[in-house]
Amino acid sequence: MDGPVGAHAPGAVESEPVAEARAGLDAGFTSREIVRGLSFPMRIVWGPDGYLWLTERVGKRVVRVRPSDGQKTTAVTIDEAYQSGGQDGVLGLALHPDLLKGTGNDYVYVSYTYDVDPSSAVSRRTKIRRYAYNATTKTLESPVDIITGLPGSDDHNSARLLFGPDQKLYYTVGDQGNNQFNRKCLPVGAQDLPTATEVAAQDWSKYAGKVLRLDLDGSIPGDNPQIAGVRSHVYSYGHRNPQGLTFLDTKLYAAEHGPKSEDELNLILPGKNYGWPHVAGYQDSQAYTYDNWSASSPTPCSSLAWNDYTPPSSVPRQQESAWSHPDFTPPLVTFYTVPNGYNFRDPACGGNDYICWPTIAPSSLHTYAAAPGIPGWEGSLLMTTLKKGAVYRVKPSPAGGSVEEEAVVHFQTTNRYRDLALSPDGLTVYVITDSQGSTSGPTGGATSALSNPGAILEFKYTGTN
Repeated sequence: MDGPVGAHAPGAVESEPVAEARAGLDAGFTSREIVRGLSFPMRIVWGPDGYLWLTERVGKRVVRVRPSDGQKTTAVTIDEAYQSGGQDGVLGLALHPDLLKGTGNDYVYVSYTYDVDPSSAVSRRTKIRRYAYNATTKTLESPVDIITGLPGSDDHNSARLLFGPDQKLYYTVGDQGNNQFNRKCLPVGAQDLPTATEVAAQDWSKYAGKVLRLDLDGSIPGDNPQIAGVRSHVYSYGHRNPQGLTFLDTKLYAAEHGPKSEDELNLILPGKNYGWPHVAGYQDSQAYTYDNWSASSPTPCSSLAWNDYTPPSSVPRQQESAWSHPDFTPPLVTFYTVPNGYNFRDPACGGNDYICWPTIAPSSLHTYAAAPGIPGWEGSLLMTTLKKGAVYRVKPSPAGGSVEEEAVVHFQTTNRYRDLALSPDGLTVYVITDSQGSTSGPTGGATSALSNPGAILEFKYTGTN
């Protein structure tokens, strides 16, 4: 089940726990808990002031934490943010590259969900807001909404906000968790593209399941790809829940949650289609069919009980091979590809089956470019995981079209790792953990007894370069 990187070619299956066996090879590191009790931290960034900047999804705050002693100060509380107990709230965070450099660009960008009309039934949307940082008061002020009306949900918001080397903002929007659980009757819109009329009306409702590219004022860059004849903020589409986004040199990579298998590491190319919901991972018709609950007939979806394994006969089922698209782009690698007939009901998880599914739940993606730094890590991608409580290290090929070696697993604990930040010299890794939830940890199985809930963990390299 928990083998190395799941496949390098369609149909390949990995079953030996090679990468997991290497997880303990963290000699040369020390570790400590800097602080705990954070309110579901979602994003962590190293700031030019030497502080760690975080969003608290449920706390609805942006906070700064001094890494030496864990002292925490609040930069802003966003009361308008809507948080339901689901995956909504204060989400993404990006610091302007010129922050505190004296150029007048002391800006911080934050994304969060909000309720369009609090006087009626909840209608979530997401916005990206720009704040000015006041270095005297250490607070964020002068808010400006650069884009509003993006899709928002209590599930699969994705919400990774990133400055690119081209001075553009990149932002991931998930499929909103549609076609599953309590949202099973809502169609997946990851393949839907905005029309020219919708773009002119600033109707962004078709941005679910996309990677967006924005100018810093929220407008549409003039060199964005034209997809189906329309230029919008959409940079790529066909995504499920891409919670990781990073640049390595000029190449954009994303890490994406799969359904019951095939989490993905993707090279993101402009205008390309990554297949969801018709394809999960490779287009190999292995262990996945697109079961479209919203199209149930003659029995309406609303009268059906959710089943994660075998849908009712009224729900249409489509093999991956039945779909085609000229711009489909397969992943570089999956975590993990398994064959038809795979048993997704592992008794080791005691009924909490999803923890034992052959996925790792990648929650962020970062570039390790420091040199000298940690030996052997240069040019790697670092991916935090929720189900394994670990950092997976993957090295793409120089051309970016493949990976050079199996993933190496670091810093595995009984936690849910949400995101990480690196010290400027690359010798310290800071990891934030979820405040609650289920994970497997180093011993396998499933547990909700987290070792460091709502914490920042420090892993410092002390070996010899």
